[in-house]
Amino acid sequence: MQAFDMAIFLHFFVGLIATVNPIGIMPVFVSLTGAMSPEERNKTALTTNIAIAIILVVALIAGQHLLDLFSISIDSFRVAGGLLLLSIAFSMMSGKIGEVKQNKEEKSESVSREQVGVVPLAMPLMAGPGAISSTIVYGARYPSLMSTVGIAITITIFAFCCWLLFRSAPYIVRFLGQTGINVITRIMGLILAALGIEFIINGLRVMLPGLS
Repeated sequence: MQAFDMAIFLHFFVGLIATVNPIGIMPVFVSLTGAMSPEERNKTALTTNIAIAIILVVALIAGQHLLDLFSISIDSFRVAGGLLLLSIAFSMMSGKIGEVKQNKEEKSESVSREQVGVVPLAMPLMAGPGAISSTIVYGARYPSLMSTVGIAITITIFAFCCWLLFRSAPYIVRFLGQTGINVITRIMGLILAALGIEFIINGLRVMLPGLS
């Protein structure tokens, strides 16, 4: 695996961290699993991150075919995805999860659901539209078999890291406090905003070559 390929995967991994913001999601995870036993909480964490990996890998493999079905160019999708990432980033920089990740109806439904691992934790809070659009963009930008396998492995590693993080979520939340989590959320929002602007610029550069 070439160093250039490793740089691609590392960039994608950091982008996922900024997009998903797993540390910012931890208080939600703790609150939704507060009545569970440690074994049930760990099982929910495992279910959540298996679902995240499946959702993003499916988006990676089938995303380009879906765009082709609707005759949408990857550059148009890149601009749309960048705008979406900017929207999430602005919400994160204000210290909020944001309505773009979970609307009021989904939030109210989650209270009555016994299994919260898939909905709303995996979808839409973590493997939401921002993470999915980012995955599709990277998959279309690097369509070779080796790159696709590498991105899928990166997604799996990311889900595994989130699983480890969620297993220790109660301790981390207690250690960081709400202020610490808000600071990290804002930093991730700033990184995500830069990533979204990069998506928009790259898309517009191809769609409107006169701008370059």
